[in-house]
Amino acid sequence: MENKDTIIELRGLSKVFEDGFKAVDDLSLEVKRGEFVTLLGPSGCGKTTTLRMIAGFEVPSEGDILLDGKSITDLPPYRRPVNTVFQRYALFPHMNVYENIAFGLRQKKMAKNVIDRKVRHVLELVDLEGFERRGIQTLSGGQQQRIAIARALVNEPEILLLDEPLGALDLKMRKEMQLELKEMHQKLGITFIYVTHDQEEALTMSDKIVVMNDGKIQQIGTPEAIYNEPVNAFVADFIGESNIFNGMMTGHLRARFCGGEFACVDDYEEGTHITAVVRPEDVVLTKPGEGTITGVVDSVIFKGMHYEITVLSGKNEMVIQTVHSAAPGDRVGMRVDPENIHIMLAEDHTNQFYADVNSGFRLEYNGHLLDTSFTRIIKGSRRLEDGTVVDASGEILEPGRVRILVSIQPGDIEMTDDQDAGLVQGNISNLIYKGDHYSYIIHTDLEQDFVVDDEYLWNMDDRVSLLMPVDKMTFTLKRK
Repeated sequence: MENKDTIIELRGLSKVFEDGFKAVDDLSLEVKRGEFVTLLGPSGCGKTTTLRMIAGFEVPSEGDILLDGKSITDLPPYRRPVNTVFQRYALFPHMNVYENIAFGLRQKKMAKNVIDRKVRHVLELVDLEGFERRGIQTLSGGQQQRIAIARALVNEPEILLLDEPLGALDLKMRKEMQLELKEMHQKLGITFIYVTHDQEEALTMSDKIVVMNDGKIQQIGTPEAIYNEPVNAFVADFIGESNIFNGMMTGHLRARFCGGEFACVDDYEEGTHITAVVRPEDVVLTKPGEGTITGVVDSVIFKGMHYEITVLSGKNEMVIQTVHSAAPGDRVGMRVDPENIHIMLAEDHTNQFYADVNSGFRLEYNGHLLDTSFTRIIKGSRRLEDGTVVDASGEILEPGRVRILVSIQPGDIEMTDDQDAGLVQGNISNLIYKGDHYSYIIHTDLEQDFVVDDEYLWNMDDRVSLLMPVDKMTFTLKRK
């Protein structure tokens, strides 16, 4: 049965280009009449391709696009009641403002008095009345952007599509235009579908945000729901700033992460692997003995309204936003109220840690050299005749400015009681039997927790050393 409130519906939409790249993968979405919906995600996530399919500029490989319950998948762009505003405004430089806006109406052979009335009306909407005879080259970037919007609105579309329309503006103008676009949407009452990679834009303007990655929808919700209740680590990391930790439920409404055990309001079965998300503004600095965990202040940046303080707790890093300052080297405690800890089921149990790159471009972790070379593990990197190391693009890499994110699966780590054998040592802080193996959390001396799967039974608090074969590791280059 047709939903009268739904104006656009995407059903199982996919787009595969000629080179085999799948830009959009089985995407389904409903857009309500009059909504301001933002497609948000990193470059290459499929958001612009989705918008272009709605506009009719790209043909879906699979799926259907419905307008008011009727398929428009095969309709050409000019027969769809939509208009698109692009980042590059594509205004005609040889025409003045009036002629740019009137161009589409003239193509429809409308009467001159009708064109005149419509042009003047949209110029009022974008607050540029009196600019009719101005040349395009005399306008600022913000004014040109408004003219592009006016040219789209003058055709009275049911849906306005906006593809990164503020990307060419400076920060101050972008913030002003965010508010103006939101106000314009409220005045017009038409449906806006907006594409951006800017989280602040999405949070500021949208009624509904659609977070995308790798051609798939990750989460749909209001700005508040997306920010406060992310469904996975990608959304938590992409929307706003987050501290994200791997951990495990240790009991009823209790979770262990970041080297400490915290009370929380989300409950899962004991032993469940989780991802914990803590927003920087929700971390409370305390005296060292009064917090759930302790650490050392690594950096302090004044941001105007607050200080951004980075605290190292073992190998974990906690970013804190607070009105109270601190000094690098200070030892502090950290506390987070239960309602400010968002617990999600872990998507996988991959252990990750950072290895340093020494002056000889060898990898070090916890005082141990890893038995591999930098150029062997980082694809495309190479050492030049003068000893300089460059990445795949030819950019020079400096040891002190890069590090390597090392990943290893729980089943690829072996525990031993030989304290000299492993890369890192610690104590078993939690274990649970999972049917065919035990799953352990090892709280290491570096105050970083590792998850280890082992068929043998060890005891709580056993002191163990972790053997991590280099051939089971994967490596990712990170710049500091």
